[in-house]
Amino acid sequence: MNLILLGMPGAGKGTQAEHLQKKFSLANVSTGAILRDVSKSNSQQAEKIRQFLDSGKLVPNEIIIEMLVNRINEKDCVNGFILDGFPRNLEQAISLDNASVNIDRVIFLRISEDEIVSRMSGRRVHLASGRSYHVIHNPPKIDGKDDITGEELVQRDDDKPEVIKKRVEVYFRETEPLLKFYKNSQINFNEIDASKPMKIVTSKILEALS
Repeated sequence: MNLILLGMPGAGKGTQAEHLQKKFSLANVSTGAILRDVSKSNSQQAEKIRQFLDSGKLVPNEIIIEMLVNRINEKDCVNGFILDGFPRNLEQAISLDNASVNIDRVIFLRISEDEIVSRMSGRRVHLASGRSYHVIHNPPKIDGKDDITGEELVQRDDDKPEVIKKRVEVYFRETEPLLKFYKNSQINFNEIDASKPMKIVTSKILEALS
């Protein structure tokens, strides 16, 4: 089973992807995680990626597609995978199709802009592992500390309110047309209200997949 999770930044795509990964033994393929791993290197491409991420802009399609295709060709994706937040625009969707990537279902997590700002501005991350917390909805056991390592949690630059608003603007301009694209495709499409509590959202997704 190959899935795409769509939704505005902060809609909970990463959290739901983790649940689905465990439930169905799928590979969780997050473009955000791929980008963060690559951006840690000292290459020229890594420097360009850091500039885009720090300013809240989307990384160019050609860079994303190249890294994504390499990732889904790895052995852990043979039995199925989840694309977390990809594609973001029609060009990426077409490139994904041209790359002969089979997708069985698209799930769209809908949420309001106000809720997104609230969620993302409270998000804290353990940079080394990518583990994500929220000061209200999913707090760590010890304030400001990662549950596993005890290391410091940080607020990423792209989780600050001013950057979040830029990301939302980009989303409406480039990602919203994807809904029409997939609704009119042969791929199964489901829209889920992501403003509900996490467990309810998870339950609704599992119902759609049953």
